[in-house]
Amino acid sequence: MDTYIFKKAPFEGTATALATPFSGGEVDLVRMRALCEWQIEMGVDALCVSGTTGEAATLTRSERRAITAAVKESVGDRVPLIVGCGSSDTAIACSLCSEASALGADALLVITPYCNKGTAKGLIEHYKRVADAAAGKPVILYNVPSRTGVDISFTQYEELSKIENVVAVKEAASNLTKITRLAGETSLNIYSGNDDMVLPVVSVGGKGVISVLSNLAPAATAAMTRYALDGDFTSASTLARKYAHLIELLFAETNPAPLKYAMSLLELCSADMRLPMGDIADTLKERIKQELVTLSMI
Repeated sequence: MDTYIFKKAPFEGTATALATPFSGGEVDLVRMRALCEWQIEMGVDALCVSGTTGEAATLTRSERRAITAAVKESVGDRVPLIVGCGSSDTAIACSLCSEASALGADALLVITPYCNKGTAKGLIEHYKRVADAAAGKPVILYNVPSRTGVDISFTQYEELSKIENVVAVKEAASNLTKITRLAGETSLNIYSGNDDMVLPVVSVGGKGVISVLSNLAPAATAAMTRYALDGDFTSASTLARKYAHLIELLFAETNPAPLKYAMSLLELCSADMRLPMGDIADTLKERIKQELVTLSMI
């Protein structure tokens, strides 16, 4: 079997998929900057804005630009800034990539086209054009079939890995066999897209996680991932078990609704969301609150 050399990874460790704080229905950039500062202080390795957790589907183009500009100004070069730039319209995805690159994004996270989904060849061409529009910035593929109805096949990954600046994938399909093959048979860096899969993904060669949990527990998530990357799976497993129930609760309803409620309890931001994200069930609220108490987080 051939040995593949990984392309340069945008980061190793934990990137927080930041929730977008709202106030009165508008993006709260002051709170966003504060969240970024706290995340960096807590030791995360990268920040990701305007992704699924950031409710990118309901952000306007001007809001996306404002978020990228504000976060880049605040963060500078202290940690890499990853910006979500996906769309079902290839032309729009290309435009988003171009704008984010110009505003200082260090890498671009590009979800597979959803709803129209695209043909097998169309998906490859979509990413070729997106990569061209990225102006040399690293592109991270985002595979999340539970949301998009698209699951990038191993054969497609092999083809996509030939694109020079397609360097990594956020894999949220939980197919460990495919992830293992990706790590061993392609040049792509693999990031877990699921907080409950960090240890398995790292164990087969993954480089870390783009995390929801780290919005609430950045230091613990960063430590867990770093332990795993360093081969200390005993310490990593201790933290994974500690936060397993909270992770389960954060996905009991559609992300980021449970997360935003939990963040409001920690006074990190309001629970405000944009439709179609709505208020979570009262029973789930109580379970989240109780788990945060159990973990001594509130």
